[in-house]
Amino acid sequence: MKQEQHRATARVLDILEYLAAANGDGHTLTELAAALDAPKSSLFPIIHTLAERKYIQLERDTGKYCIGIGTYALGESFVAGKDSMELTLQAMSRVVSDCEETCQLAVLDGDKVLYLGKVDSPHAIRMISHVGARLPANSTALGKALLSGLTDSEVRELYAEGMHQMTEHTINDIDVLLEQINQVRGGAPAWEREESNLHISCCAVPICSKGKVLAAVSVSVPIFRLDEDKERVVTASLFRAKKEIEQLSEERGFFL
Repeated sequence: MKQEQHRATARVLDILEYLAAANGDGHTLTELAAALDAPKSSLFPIIHTLAERKYIQLERDTGKYCIGIGTYALGESFVAGKDSMELTLQAMSRVVSDCEETCQLAVLDGDKVLYLGKVDSPHAIRMISHVGARLPANSTALGKALLSGLTDSEVRELYAEGMHQMTEHTINDIDVLLEQINQVRGGAPAWEREESNLHISCCAVPICSKGKVLAAVSVSVPIFRLDEDKERVVTASLFRAKKEIEQLSEERGFFL
């Protein structure tokens, strides 16, 4: 039986996660109260304490609260304690060297992908993403790779109320999504083409251990740089990284 969450603790985490999803834009107290369906009077003491401890900060010119330096310190302590995460990022750096495009690492969080790491492309024009951000899994190659670890019935249940549409190209047909997921289960890479960001395509492969999908790595490419040769380089590099990271998982235990 699932244990009920502690309400006050859940409220603190709800605030932090909602602000983190804003990618630096921040929210006012009024916006937080509306989004979390909570009275401002109950949120303010929590926000005040979080600000005092530097987990959030108030931008006084806008009146908006943003994620603070304290959360960065916590995240850094997680990475510092996981040498396998550092080695994973090194493998991702080799992908970037091969492809000259941004490489990203994510896990599945409900019906969304949660970005855990990235190594940027050297190009000025590149995919912009943020560690800690979440995107709908159905609209991303990372999501399709991660969803390959679920059964068809689990995927259908996840999207019983429909799928979030990011662009006009986003898949919103569950059968089409399952067809693509099944190709990943068969050993193909996952692709999305302008489904989460216009003018960007992305390729991803799942990272597996003991028959379970733990994470996924991807490469994002502006469509004007994507041709058949580029696709071959990207997929080959990702599968090399997949093998390397999965071997790392067997030897050291994964970073999760």
